[in-house]
Amino acid sequence: QVQLVESGGGLVQAGGSLRLSCAASGRTFSTLSMAWFRQAPGKERENVAAINWSTGSATYTDSVKGRFTISRDNAKNTLYLQMNSLKPEDTAVYYCNTLSRGRPSDYWGQGTQVTVSS
Repeated sequence: QVQLVESGGGLVQAGGSLRLSCAASGRTFSTLSMAWFRQAPGKERENVAAINWSTGSATYTDSVKGRFTISRDNAKNTLYLQMNSLKPEDTAVYYCNTLSRGRPSDYWGQGTQVTVSS
C-alpha cells in the first residue's frame, strides 16, 4: 500500500498554468509506475498521464497531449504534473495513483481541485 498526498491545485484563468505534486510513501517510489487521473462532476474518472517505472517514458490522453507533462523525482519520492495552456474542460479533481499491470491501486488520496475559468 502506498500513501499518496496530492497538492498544487487551484483556480486559474484559461491559458494559465499549474503544477501538481504527489508525495508518495509506503513503498519504494522508483519501482512503481505512476499515473495522474481526473474526475469532473457527472463524468467518469479518466487516466490523464502515466509514467513507466523502469524507462521513465510517459503517455498522455489525447486531450492533454502537448500541454501537460508528467515527471517524477525519485530522490524526493514525488510525482508531478505540469499543466500549461489550461482550458475550462480541464476542470476536475486530480488524483495520482500507482499502476500495477496497468491497474490503479484501490487506495486513493483526496485529490486536488483544479478549476479553470473562461
